[in-house]
Amino acid sequence: MERPLIGITASLLQAEDALRLRLPCVRAVERAGGAPVVLPPMKRGALLAAARACSGFLFSGGEDPHPALYSEEVLAACGPIAQQRDSQELALLEFALRRDLPVFGICRGVQILNVGLGGTLWQDLPGQTGTPLCHNQRPPFEMTVHTVQVDRFSLLYHITGRETLAVNSTHHQAVRETAPSLRAAAAAPDGTTEAVWRPESRFVLGVQWHPELLTDCDASAAALFAAFVEACRPA
Repeated sequence: MERPLIGITASLLQAEDALRLRLPCVRAVERAGGAPVVLPPMKRGALLAAARACSGFLFSGGEDPHPALYSEEVLAACGPIAQQRDSQELALLEFALRRDLPVFGICRGVQILNVGLGGTLWQDLPGQTGTPLCHNQRPPFEMTVHTVQVDRFSLLYHITGRETLAVNSTHHQAVRETAPSLRAAAAAPDGTTEAVWRPESRFVLGVQWHPELLTDCDASAAALFAAFVEACRPA
C-alpha cells in the first residue's frame, strides 16, 4: 500500500538559523504507515507547491503562537515566539481546510489550530489560572502525569475508545476559548481543554500532550497516528 506523504512543521531556532523537530514525530508517522517530510520555512509560493504534494499535515510542538493572533498584548510570561512559523502554519491550515485534508496538531499544534480558527489561549496557564496540576513536567517525558476525560461524542473517543487517558504534559499555554468551528474533545481534572476537533472536517484533531513520545507504551497514542495516517490515504 502506498504511503501518504505527510508534511510536518518544525520549530525555528532563530539564533542558529536552524530547525528543530523531535524525531519521535517522524518515527510515529512512519510506523503508522505514512511518509513524513519536514516542511522548512519558505516563501508562500514554494510552501503551497510543497503542500500540494502532501496528503495531510502534522503541526508539531514548539514556540508560543503570537498573542496578536487572538487580539492580546504579549504578557511577560509568554514564551519564545516565531511569527514566520505562525504564518506558515496558518497558511497550511487554510490550504488543508479548503481541500478537506487531514490536520493533526500536537501541543503548540492544538494551539495554532484554535487561534487560526478564531479561538484564544491562556498565555501562561499556571500564572493566569493558578492551577496546581502539573502541565509542564520534567523528564522523562515518556512518563504520564495526569489524566484527561474524553468526550464520548468526539473524534478522540472514536479513535481511542477510551473515556479516560493518561497523558504526559510539557506546556504552559493552553486553549482558553474554543474556536467556533471546533469542539472540545478532552479536559484535564482542573478543567483545562486538552484536545479539540472539527466535526465538519474529515480529520482535524489537536491534542495538548505529546502522543509521539508514548506510542511504544500506549496503544491509544499509537492509535492516534494510525487514524491520522489512514485519514490521509486517498478515498
